Amino acid sequence: MNIDLTETTSGQINAALVKARRATGSPAVGMVLTLVIVTDEGNHYDALKAASEASKEHPSRILVVIKRPGRSPRDRKMARLDAEVRVGGETGTGETVLLRLHGELANHAHSVVLPLLLPDAPVVVWWPEEAPENPAADLLGQLAARRITDAAATEDPVAALGQRARTYAPGDTDLAWTRITPWRSVLAAALDQRHSKITSVVVEAEAYNPSSELLALWLAERLAVPVERTVSEGPGLTAVRLETVDGSICLDRTNGRLAELAMPGQPDRHVALPRRETSELIAEELRRLDPDEMYASTIKFGVTAHGKRVIEAGVGMAPGGSASSATAAAPSGEAGQASAAEQAGKPAAREATAT
Repeated sequence: MNIDLTETTSGQINAALVKARRATGSPAVGMVLTLVIVTDEGNHYDALKAASEASKEHPSRILVVIKRPGRSPRDRKMARLDAEVRVGGETGTGETVLLRLHGELANHAHSVVLPLLLPDAPVVVWWPEEAPENPAADLLGQLAARRITDAAATEDPVAALGQRARTYAPGDTDLAWTRITPWRSVLAAALDQRHSKITSVVVEAEAYNPSSELLALWLAERLAVPVERTVSEGPGLTAVRLETVDGSICLDRTNGRLAELAMPGQPDRHVALPRRETSELIAEELRRLDPDEMYASTIKFGVTAHGKRVIEAGVGMAPGGSASSATAAAPSGEAGQASAAEQAGKPAAREATAT
């Protein structure tokens, strides 16, 4: 059921939600969270489609905030709220409200969203494209238990990661980090097996890929070894090679779907490692609403003395397929490496998702 409201208020939107639920025969509210999507007119369709798919696993009230401040002085001075309420149909067991904030109201989105939040339910805010410099300080971000950004959607992904590291607050996360969960799971499982000392690591990915930067930082911090970034043809991440005294542990994915894991003294095996849709990434993030400590330690490592060259210098981000590399190493030593390998396995195994 769809209800269009022009020049409306938050109170009238709430009344329309109740009316729509009763009309569809679902007077009870069975949703577990409120997902607020902050986007623009050109990108709201794809973001809403992904969120609606994710809500099949996590029934949610989805509030899509579309800011339309206007171009002329007259348009910027006005303040009007238009809304579209959707219940049932493609929204499944959840609810969707599209909020178009015109003129001056675009600067006060939090005052519109606050009365529409589900009572006693967590709030997640997602910026699919450009996000505030400090999401935790944003007025909408202050309402949320989790704040989701996407460095891959920005003009300078590496600079965006650096900004996220400097402004990190508990509850922040980025889809560039979520994309490497299957990679971390497979690598952690490989490191759980008996192997000789790891001496260095190479991460291969296409240019301008923030996920490869985060994976390089994670490996550098956890394994305490030098990590080199090289540019490949893609798509996305293509390979990780861990050099040991006995040979290479190599996870190689050339087609974006199926990877091959090679370990010294063992037969090669195939691993399903497909590139995931945005809806799957959002669904994964909605499974946990507590702070992601592993993401925090990795992103902060990027602005320390050890990881600074990786996160700020844009290591491996040069286009054209030419090799570009640098070293990101934590304090070395066999004891430190064994401990790092142990830590690498535990969090990744806990966060593993089906691929």
